[in-house]
Amino acid sequence: MAERRLKHLLSSLTPPQQPIGVLRLGNISHEVYEAAEPSRLPHTEDLLLDTQNAFNLDNLHFLLQKHLLGQDVFLVSQPGPYARRLALTFCRLLNSEYEFVALHRDVGETELKQGREIRPGGNLVYVDSPAVRAVKSGRILILEGVEKAERGIMPILNNLLENREMLVKWNLDDGTHIVHPHRYALLNQDEHFKAFIPAHKNFRVIAIAAPVPPYPGYPLDPPFRSRFQARFVDPMGSILALRESGSTPSQGADSQFYQKLRDIILSTQIASESRHALDAVARSTLPSFPQTSLAKAKALLSAFPPPDSHSQEQLARLVLSLHPALIHSPFVAWAMLSNQFEDAGLGALGSPILSGIDDDSGLLGYRLISIRKVDDRSARIVFEGPFGTHVELVAAAGPGPYLPFPFTNPEMLAFVPSARFMGLLTSLLQAHALGWDISYVPPALPSTSSCSTTLLLRTFSAMLGYELEDVHMYKELGGRELIMRRKVEEGGATSWEPSPLIEGAWQGRMVHLSGMDVIGSTAGSLARLMQDREIELWEKKRIVRRLLEGEDPSEDLSVAHPSLRIISTASKSLPLKDWLSDEHANMFFTLPAQPMSEAEEAHILSQTGCPTPIVNTLLKFADKYRSSMTSDAVQKNRKLGTRSLIRIARRVAKFPADDDLHALLSRALLSEFLPATEVMNLQNIFEECDIHKRSPPYNPPPEVRDGVLYFPPATGPQTSGARPTLIPLFDTAKDPEGASHVPHMDHFYDNSLQTGLMRDLAIDCEILGEHLVLLGNQGVGKNKVVDRLCQLLGRPREYIQLHRDTTVNQLMFQTVLENGVIKYTDSPLLRAIKLGRIIIIDEADKAAEHVVAIFRSLAGHGQLSLSDGRRVRETKEREDDVVVHPNFRLILLANRPGYPFLGNHFLQVLGDNFCCHAVTNPDMASERKLLSQLAPKLSEDLILRLVAAFHDLRKAYEAGTVTYPYSLRELLNLVRHMQAYPGDPLEVALRNVFDFDVYKPDTIAKLADILDHHGLSVKHLGIGAARETAKRVLDIQFEPKGDTSLSEPKFGKEDPNNESHTGGNTWAGGTGGRDTAGLGGRGGYMRLFKGHDINQIPDALKNDVPDHVKERARELARQELARRLEELNMSAGEAKGYTALFSAVEGHIAQLHDLLENLAAREEERVWVKRQTDGELDDSRLTEGLTGEATVYKRRGMAKPEMGRPQLKYRFQYDGRLKRSMETAVMLMETFDRLSRKEKYVWDIYGHSGDSPSIPLVEAGQQLEIRDRWKVVDKMEMITQYTFAGDHTLEAIDKAVSDIASFDADDWFVIAITDANFARYGITAEDLQRVMNRNPKVHTALICIGEGAEATWIPKNLPGRGYRVANTADIPAVLRSILSTMVDK
Repeated sequence: MAERRLKHLLSSLTPPQQPIGVLRLGNISHEVYEAAEPSRLPHTEDLLLDTQNAFNLDNLHFLLQKHLLGQDVFLVSQPGPYARRLALTFCRLLNSEYEFVALHRDVGETELKQGREIRPGGNLVYVDSPAVRAVKSGRILILEGVEKAERGIMPILNNLLENREMLVKWNLDDGTHIVHPHRYALLNQDEHFKAFIPAHKNFRVIAIAAPVPPYPGYPLDPPFRSRFQARFVDPMGSILALRESGSTPSQGADSQFYQKLRDIILSTQIASESRHALDAVARSTLPSFPQTSLAKAKALLSAFPPPDSHSQEQLARLVLSLHPALIHSPFVAWAMLSNQFEDAGLGALGSPILSGIDDDSGLLGYRLISIRKVDDRSARIVFEGPFGTHVELVAAAGPGPYLPFPFTNPEMLAFVPSARFMGLLTSLLQAHALGWDISYVPPALPSTSSCSTTLLLRTFSAMLGYELEDVHMYKELGGRELIMRRKVEEGGATSWEPSPLIEGAWQGRMVHLSGMDVIGSTAGSLARLMQDREIELWEKKRIVRRLLEGEDPSEDLSVAHPSLRIISTASKSLPLKDWLSDEHANMFFTLPAQPMSEAEEAHILSQTGCPTPIVNTLLKFADKYRSSMTSDAVQKNRKLGTRSLIRIARRVAKFPADDDLHALLSRALLSEFLPATEVMNLQNIFEECDIHKRSPPYNPPPEVRDGVLYFPPATGPQTSGARPTLIPLFDTAKDPEGASHVPHMDHFYDNSLQTGLMRDLAIDCEILGEHLVLLGNQGVGKNKVVDRLCQLLGRPREYIQLHRDTTVNQLMFQTVLENGVIKYTDSPLLRAIKLGRIIIIDEADKAAEHVVAIFRSLAGHGQLSLSDGRRVRETKEREDDVVVHPNFRLILLANRPGYPFLGNHFLQVLGDNFCCHAVTNPDMASERKLLSQLAPKLSEDLILRLVAAFHDLRKAYEAGTVTYPYSLRELLNLVRHMQAYPGDPLEVALRNVFDFDVYKPDTIAKLADILDHHGLSVKHLGIGAARETAKRVLDIQFEPKGDTSLSEPKFGKEDPNNESHTGGNTWAGGTGGRDTAGLGGRGGYMRLFKGHDINQIPDALKNDVPDHVKERARELARQELARRLEELNMSAGEAKGYTALFSAVEGHIAQLHDLLENLAAREEERVWVKRQTDGELDDSRLTEGLTGEATVYKRRGMAKPEMGRPQLKYRFQYDGRLKRSMETAVMLMETFDRLSRKEKYVWDIYGHSGDSPSIPLVEAGQQLEIRDRWKVVDKMEMITQYTFAGDHTLEAIDKAVSDIASFDADDWFVIAITDANFARYGITAEDLQRVMNRNPKVHTALICIGEGAEATWIPKNLPGRGYRVANTADIPAVLRSILSTMVDK
């Protein structure tokens, strides 16, 4: 008590800090004190809000009110910099120091409390986080992006706030405790209480978050929310209040154009706030402009005064730059905005795909005139306006030499400076001159020609003397790794070093963030760097916008170089809607990409030396194929970009005899593995382009002779002019140690198909320098063919097999810990890169897509960013760069996409950087030759029959009647068995392959038909074969004693104890008996198994059954069937009818069921969950483990979704050819009834006829027994008997789309089948497009049969969604294919 009084006395003698002034806001005031640490004050004077603005003052007044009450504030604001700048303006007015934390999904306890570091000498120290520093020093803590933080860290923040409001303590890792200042004042100051630290009375929190919904994010934790005072920031006020640095009033900013544009932006904001609930469901409402759009427009128009009139295309480019979400918004939103522009007198907007811009002008019609160096880090750029006026701007530049402009020798450049290219380049330079970071956004169209992304950035940086720093994003990259990375010194001390992005900020480089889309919401953690040029680093270090007066740079305070520019590009592996958000638009000046025109693409293809007729055919095909591509299919199908066409053109130019465009295009598109509906579309395009399939040639085996691998000319009816192909062998002197890495194969059975594939691989890999992807079913020889090629060429190869747990770090190097120091050993991939070897990446489809994505930049540009700070580059630019050897090649092996392999759709993340090859089962001639070499003792006739049978099985798989793709591997194993054990009958050998299918009667029945068709007679298949084989081998029989005579069939008595009974004729469920229901006996009328061992009587006794007993047994069996039908309330005729329908689609049911079941299972596949306290060590957090952190483990767990994924909702609409429609209905009902997770899918079936657009057949959620399912198909038949002529196809689709959208789901699908005569009923393509596009979120498809199939315009006007099915037997297969394509994304 005395000690407390002494402490109080001493504190009263300390003179209080004197204020330096008083802040008055309205009717309240606050004394302002001098900052204890000025380096923690705001350094963004030129970006602070205008304190004369009434909107700003009102918000500042609220903040001051809450500050005086000791309360924390939560600013609810649309994404953008306004709320952050409001908080910083408030700190500046109070002269208050602040700390800043950008929250994201990767933020954990370490970032919010204390980190651990090992100092030289081995001492462990604890480093306070910004939050702890704010608590101790009485600073304002700004938390931005609260909606992105996982709920697991909310209790940490809640406890931080709680320690100030209540008399509780906040425990830190160093053993100290932060307590309420009042409680601290009551503590005795002895040794026991020195661990207690008071929370400063001036500590406050300002949290910032976007409202959820409508923006994506996590809902607020109620305890956390309750501790804040909320303030909604009016979007209208924030848009008007923001101002860009350096913008001054000018003629452009005061022009009528700006005023009208301003009114449109504001009116759009108001309209978006008053949306109707139905509009929100339809997603057709025009979205509001981003928060920074008006400020960008003002700055742009100030620097580049607009002309009096604009072309439609120029207006479109300007609008998309200000509001990039319109690139992927429904077209109705674009049309609404275009109407607003017309009403304002600015003219209509051009197409959002920017296809009409064919000149070299940039934004607002300005052209680039010249670029001249001013000094070491600046350049003067001159632009010319539409009417000859010149604009000169001094812009930041790099220290290197400039690529001269105007280009002195355009023909000597490594690119074609087309008008499109120069227009995009000019737009980039305009944005750069205004000091903005840039995002080059790809088109929303699923498939286009090249947008010149890489070439554009290379040219842009070279023209300004920049060193382009490529930073390749991948999904595992966390928010902290974007800024800094861990480092362990030689003595074991830990420290941090800057990431390439921060190093680029200090050096003033141009930093290219490649694949920005894959890191999701984590990208938002960089918003402050892009918008304010400030960011928090490690251990109190901070990059600030500018130094205060009299302030010098220090170890903790640095300034980003004014020449820093950041450019982001997308991987194009994700839909724009998944990442092109308001937050992204506010971080960058977005420039919409513009694909090449047909003329430009033709010019580039012609430069390869490819004949003009072939170039024209390629372009014609590409145009039709790209136009037919849909957003659903593009995630899995090949896009056929310009690079793929160049690859084909180079091949034809180098090998003129290889001009089979059908084969080359099919290979590029992997047509072997397209869904049936896509194959139909592709064949139509081939026919329209007059591209015909040729007969496959015969390819003689290759030979090694005279230092080359010699492929003899192919022979065949269409191979005139074929010449031998010579591939140089590998020079072993280039890799002396690689001899042990050359594959060795004792046996390889040459065949025409695999020899032709080997030749194609050798040409692509060794002559054309391509990286390869080989896709195929299991067991078709992908590894064998590649290893054989490497063996023949003498090529060393490395090998990596991927799996679900493979991480990016594991691909790059192996991490080891030696003497407390983390060291990295090169992985096989890095060895191959350095030494110029082939690297085989096997099972590429099994790893996560973001892991495989790192091969995109490696194959396309020879670049890779390693997590240890090194870079892989084509040429050595820095000391620690790893240079790609010119002989390095990537070969990825994977199973075919889609069902039944259900691997990841990794092709979408690779782009066009790989040459793709489909590896199929050999043709019959090749397979016969291969098997004859493998099993010379088997007769040619038997081999021929086996080959034909397996080819029919594969056809059955493609047709959907069996569910497994039988491959060459199964046939090889079968033949090996028959060669080794000639005494085994065929049914025994077949068990090696088909015992997997014992409980698939449809497969066994199909196999029996195929074997019988090819003269391969077997007595038993399936369970029968298994039992017959077991009986043959063991020869165990039960010989009953006593009476074995038969009376009449009966059920027998039920044994209440279910004991085993053998022989006799008393008990039901016995074995080896007579008359009764059981197994292994004779004379009974039904099989009955009760779980006991089965004793079989001899066949002679079993077959000795009198005819009258057999007849009685059959009668009892019929009675039992009738009883079962009575239970189901079905007649025998009804059962027979339903069985016939069921049998017709049984194979489709199995495949569709497996697909839907496995999709549900794949969604629940586990991923690596990091920052765990137990599990497996996480290589990326070993340094944290050295310092003693607990969360250095990773565990397999469920991935945490960004938002919930409720259900998928389907609507099936039927009309037309009755029997096939009934079969299809049975297929759907049986499939959905068999699902184990029925809650995942909500579905219904409706019919439409001449009388009605909506005839309920199956309602959503309805439980259907067999009898109910029969009633559905019976109703379908009955309706057709009494309906009148007419058609309601349009009305049916329209109602289905409207009804289905009302369900709360994740995806919505409507599939309609119609036989309408469109011409007779006046139905046009525009009518169908209108109803099918009514709601953009609902996926629609239309199957036209009968007279409807005669409408040839259906596939052209409804690409990817309209199908003509002339053969109604194909309806179930087509519908299954459509469903597979829609849901397996």
